[in-house]
Amino acid sequence: MIIARTAVELRAALDSKMGSVGFVPTMGALHIGHRTLIERARVENDVVVVSIFVNPTQFLPGEDLSKYPRREDADFKICKLSGVDVLFYPDVNTMYGKDEVSIKAPDIRGYILEGASRPGHFDGVLTVVMKLFNLVRASRVYFGKKDAQQLSLITQMVENLFMQVEIVAVDTVRESDGLALSSRNVYLSQEDRVEALKLSASLKRATHLVMQEVRETKAIRNAMMDILQPLNVEYVAIVNRRFEAISEVIIGDTIVLVAARAGSTRLIDNVWM
Repeated sequence: MIIARTAVELRAALDSKMGSVGFVPTMGALHIGHRTLIERARVENDVVVVSIFVNPTQFLPGEDLSKYPRREDADFKICKLSGVDVLFYPDVNTMYGKDEVSIKAPDIRGYILEGASRPGHFDGVLTVVMKLFNLVRASRVYFGKKDAQQLSLITQMVENLFMQVEIVAVDTVRESDGLALSSRNVYLSQEDRVEALKLSASLKRATHLVMQEVRETKAIRNAMMDILQPLNVEYVAIVNRRFEAISEVIIGDTIVLVAARAGSTRLIDNVWM
């Protein structure tokens, strides 16, 4: 496995490889969910690239940038054992200059749900993803469905800017108790973790209702809110794939999303229908 820390080193590493490139961008603290993305990329491509970069521009003031889990040695071992060919591990000075061209999220889709809770967050996400796409020049890039709004906006960016890359969406990986895997799960105390399971339980309830032919989104949302109590719920939303609010579930074009805090830890989860 080649470790590249600068753009020049990354280009040299990629120039030494042949064939299709599968890319998995991450912020490190790798878990089984990341390994699933890497394994999918390994199956579908000749070369696998993983990036680890905790992107400062997507964190708002007061968020957990300084506390975000960093496990360099463990992450390197996971990448090597997973068959990664090139690991890109840049620092902030590699990724950002002093006076930059800005990338802005869409005025509507970028400022609802996660964008409403974290205004400007998606500007930072799209900026760093654009940079990474240009550096790696991958054939395919792999993202988990758990960050559904992020995935939707990245897909829109690729379409709007006519970028020649395939976005591959991979199903959310869960722990045995149903909790969606996240690097932030390490913040949960034992009591908080029990409460956090209400997110996945509410989504299971939504799925069960839809299977019982309940389609009205208001009824589904109310049932989810009952399960989520007494968590600090930021939103429960039922939208189509374009992140437009809908009054009835349409099978094959619906995402049910929830964001809430378990203790002081903010968690998100969703189910695609």
